[in-house]
Amino acid sequence: MAFQILLNFFLAFLWMFLQNSFKGKDFFIGYLLGLLIIFGLRRFFKSRFYLLRAAAILNLLYIFIKELLLANWAVFKVILKPKLDMKPGIFAMTTTLETKWEVTVLANLITLTPGTFVIDVSTDNKILYIHAMDVPDVEEAIDGIRNSFEKAILEVSK
Repeated sequence: MAFQILLNFFLAFLWMFLQNSFKGKDFFIGYLLGLLIIFGLRRFFKSRFYLLRAAAILNLLYIFIKELLLANWAVFKVILKPKLDMKPGIFAMTTTLETKWEVTVLANLITLTPGTFVIDVSTDNKILYIHAMDVPDVEEAIDGIRNSFEKAILEVSK
């Protein structure tokens, strides 16, 4: 991915030098032409086209912000209730993520979401132990994490 980004910047600057113009407009045109060239030659690179990964990163950020807002709203509703009828719990979630950085990102995203906290990760990085403030259904909570955060992290790391 980094090689493709650097190559794209090189092609943009090359376009500026060939045009003998050092304006932002010419850099932008060269960048777009470089995108087209890199997209056309994408089968010669070992990694996938870098804009797809950038889109996956933006999607992960969107999912995190959405989950953050929904979790804040849920915690706010629990706080305002006169009677605490929540069911806190600790559950184990197996993950399909393989590398350490993927598991770390997943654990951080879960911990940054209000009402949840990753207590521990197993030594083989396959099981996360999660404390949640309100867990009426453990399987639903696990499916929610798998279908949002874990799926988006897998898209980024492809």
